[in-house]
Amino acid sequence: MILSLLGSWTRRRRVSERLPVAPAPVAAAVTLRHSLQLRHVDAGSCNGCEMEITSVFGPVYDAERIGARLVASPRHADALLVTGPVTHNMAAPLERTYLAMPEPRLVIALGDCARNCGVFAGGYAVAGAVRDVVPVDLEIPGCPPHPDDILAALRRFTNR
Repeated sequence: MILSLLGSWTRRRRVSERLPVAPAPVAAAVTLRHSLQLRHVDAGSCNGCEMEITSVFGPVYDAERIGARLVASPRHADALLVTGPVTHNMAAPLERTYLAMPEPRLVIALGDCARNCGVFAGGYAVAGAVRDVVPVDLEIPGCPPHPDDILAALRRFTNR
């Protein structure tokens, strides 16, 4: 009896929320065919954005249902997801990672630090924002950005 009640209760509950209407697509989204393979690069962040990325790809927000997936190699990636201000030690590795990607190369600057160095602006170890090292196609504001905002930005690439 208890198991039958528990079974009916768990079947009605949703783990993830329904997606709102898809935002306007990015021009480069036509070549991606509803799939986006992301290579994440931490260029010197405080790891606040990384925690939000973990949430986006977790069971609640589930970015894989819209066609976004994290990959381990830039050679398999459609886009770079860059967090944090670019430090002097990470400027060359970020550029090499960008050049290792196949065409078309897309770059997403995630968070205020990636967009304009945020609270780290003027720091002795900071080389600049992401756009100072590689061309940026999309910027996601916030410190850190909410998972809903990250998911909405990824949906602009997948058209889902």
